[in-house]
Amino acid sequence: MSTTILAGIGWHLLGAAFAASFYAPIEKVKKWSWETTWALMGFFSWILLPLSLCYFVLPNFHAFYASIDPKTMWMVALFGAMWGVGNVSYGLTMRHLGISLGVGVAIGVTLVFGTVMPKIVQGNYEDLISTRSGHWNMAGILVALIGIAIVSYAGHQKEMQMGAETQEFHVVLGLALAVMCGIFSSGFNFGLYAAEPIRSAALALGVSPLFARLPCYVLIMGGGAIVNMVYCFSRLAFKKSLSLRADLGQPGGMIAKNTALAAAGGIMWYLQFFFYSWGEAHIPQRLDYVNWMLHMSLYVLCGGIVGLALGEWKGVGKRPVRLLWAGILVIIAAANMVGLGMAS
Repeated sequence: MSTTILAGIGWHLLGAAFAASFYAPIEKVKKWSWETTWALMGFFSWILLPLSLCYFVLPNFHAFYASIDPKTMWMVALFGAMWGVGNVSYGLTMRHLGISLGVGVAIGVTLVFGTVMPKIVQGNYEDLISTRSGHWNMAGILVALIGIAIVSYAGHQKEMQMGAETQEFHVVLGLALAVMCGIFSSGFNFGLYAAEPIRSAALALGVSPLFARLPCYVLIMGGGAIVNMVYCFSRLAFKKSLSLRADLGQPGGMIAKNTALAAAGGIMWYLQFFFYSWGEAHIPQRLDYVNWMLHMSLYVLCGGIVGLALGEWKGVGKRPVRLLWAGILVIIAAANMVGLGMAS
């Protein structure tokens, strides 16, 4: 396996680590509604950071986007909105299926759907079934799904032992929502494919391949931000138990602390795709479809490790922890299989 491919997997791993950790500071926000916290986090991650970094990356921000076909920009933004719908439905999935099972099914669906469907839509699915590298990569996807299932089952066992099982558990509704969440969340990867002309335009201007994906994020994350902001502020406006005025009426010190925590979570969320871009730049173009698979599977892997590091598994019996480690090892094996596929 070449050092370039290893570097690509390494950058994807770093991005996945930020993805798995971003909620840690958000959980420390006090006396604010989830909607206020999420909207502020989203402002940093989906609006401020994408725009700010592109001002530095692009020679002329306004001229660059003026040169892009409006149809392309609308398509990319609509895929971003599709991802935003998946993001909103995530909470409903957790409510009816539980955290571990919900995450496992949703991530599994978005991994497969987001990895395979863009190639089928483009008519390039032969890469998946007729080449040696495609065989290795498809096998890696299957093994990754097995690993995700094991990690999810371990998490479900942990929830049951710790009495954290959801009170609104409904397997049929929960699975339907998880599948919906997974399909719509894959809109982010569809957006990346649709934004290829934007990435190519950035490269043509001399932007480094490490940063050429960043101008695409402005539109993808912008589309998702609109959906999320509408959801959060409509709930703040119409749900009687919520009040933006009450949240912002807290003492100044608490507002500053909560803002810093939400901002930290937003920065960490954005960094997952910042380093996704770096990982993608090291993966051969003919194997671009493996980037999404690596990100999603490594996200679950890092989520398990972060949970252990934060003591979330403290006091849980040995069997769930062993299952967790087994699932982590299976996902690591899947990443190596994908690496072998890229090297072949």
